[in-house]
Amino acid sequence: MSAEVARQPTIAAPALPRGAVVAIVATFAGGLLLDRVFSIGGQVVASVWAWTVFIWLLGRVDPATRGAMLLCLSIATGGEMLLSLGWGLYVYRFENVPPFVPPGHVLLFLLGLRIAQRLPGFAVPAISVAALGYGVFALVTGHDTTSTVLALLLMLCLAVGSNRRLYVTVFVLALALELYGTALGSWRWSAAVPGLPLTSANPPLCAGTFYCALDLLIALGLRIGSRFGWRLRVTPGREVNFAGSATRSR
Repeated sequence: MSAEVARQPTIAAPALPRGAVVAIVATFAGGLLLDRVFSIGGQVVASVWAWTVFIWLLGRVDPATRGAMLLCLSIATGGEMLLSLGWGLYVYRFENVPPFVPPGHVLLFLLGLRIAQRLPGFAVPAISVAALGYGVFALVTGHDTTSTVLALLLMLCLAVGSNRRLYVTVFVLALALELYGTALGSWRWSAAVPGLPLTSANPPLCAGTFYCALDLLIALGLRIGSRFGWRLRVTPGREVNFAGSATRSR
């Protein structure tokens, strides 16, 4: 597959049932609030809520999106175990990985796909410049050098990824969620990155880059799966990765 085809910007957002966007937004806003106000009991309720919405959507999307959702869930779960419990890059308030977090990653992607298709053309360069500018500022001030690294990683994702509009969309959505979650105290980023000479704000303002990297991992997983006969199709002769970028079959 050529680099030009791999970076095709066409967005094919999955057909979601009526009320899906409201349900997803309510999961983030209400779920984190329940976790904060009602302690561990609220976390249990928020987790049941998040999984209910996830399973509801899983049964109502097309097979291509369904497979990608499950792959995203698997990678996100492993990533949370590694970054939080293993590395200590950030810590949740009960020092666990709340059960609502893995499906929450998938729900954020689905929301991002719906918003990205309506994103104006200037948004990609504008958000890219803002992220890179902040990365330079963070490096100069030294208060959030993690974001400097993440800003560079975002530029790499935009260069090699398949869906630039989705990447900048989830970048902004993740930033809003990070600001909300850390303000509530649901999790906290370590001021000093364990094992690395990097500092971190709470949250690092370029943390949304992790979602861009997650999309690339999902696309890689789908490509590997296709080599073993697992090929997701949405229309004859076209494949789809979770970023929603349809690409021509070889």
